[in-house]
Amino acid sequence: MTAIVVNAADTIAHRIAATIDPLFALIDTWRDTLEAHLAEVAEPNAADLDPVISALVRPALDDSSGLITGAGFVAAPGFLPDAPWHLAWWLSGTNTFRAAADGGVRRLEAESDPDAEQFRDYTTLEWWRTPARTGTRHLTGPYVDYLCTDDYTVTITTPVTVDGEMAGVVGTDAYVARIEQELLPVLRESGHPCTLVNASARIVASTDSRHATGALLRLDGLPAVLAPLHEHQGQAAAGVLPGGRFVVPCGDTTLALVFGTA
Repeated sequence: MTAIVVNAADTIAHRIAATIDPLFALIDTWRDTLEAHLAEVAEPNAADLDPVISALVRPALDDSSGLITGAGFVAAPGFLPDAPWHLAWWLSGTNTFRAAADGGVRRLEAESDPDAEQFRDYTTLEWWRTPARTGTRHLTGPYVDYLCTDDYTVTITTPVTVDGEMAGVVGTDAYVARIEQELLPVLRESGHPCTLVNASARIVASTDSRHATGALLRLDGLPAVLAPLHEHQGQAAAGVLPGGRFVVPCGDTTLALVFGTA
């Protein structure tokens, strides 16, 4: 029986990874393209860089069937002389945050004057802080993103480096509700209680109505199993928690499946 349950959990975890991995691959492609572009520019500036970023992310944002609701590049403070604080970020037609009248893709209007009341220092936010500290890709959330979506969101960001220095991050936003639409049918197929969590044990989706999206899943032993993901030390190892729940990493997504046995 245990082997059957473990195999079922592995199957579900692989299917979750197959849903999220394309987002990671797309962001990595954007990073590589931006790094190659910036390496050839003697003095980068926002006026020249923004059209490059727009051309990169626009195809994904035009796809209304995809998971992405926002995408772009956020510059390190001072990297662009003509825009010391700069968000080159676009919102899809499915993003309801300050939606355009025509429902199309539009540029996020963000305050870039640090003296303005509405200014937000984005270097204090997790989607910036963690990639800046680790030098690797990071999945933030679920959290309520008051900057770009005003709804429960998952943000994936990865550093863009030039001459060994971080020039900024490139990434995407996805509505948690949209991710749930994709993943809940997969979780339910197992016939067992399933909860998908991020590296901090925050719930992304669950078949258990008691486990609300965005809340912490508080289970004995779970933080220790997830620690390698949280500290970006590689994949977490599959483990068994007190009470018989299995924890299975979902590939390289930094997500993990907590799989019940009842």
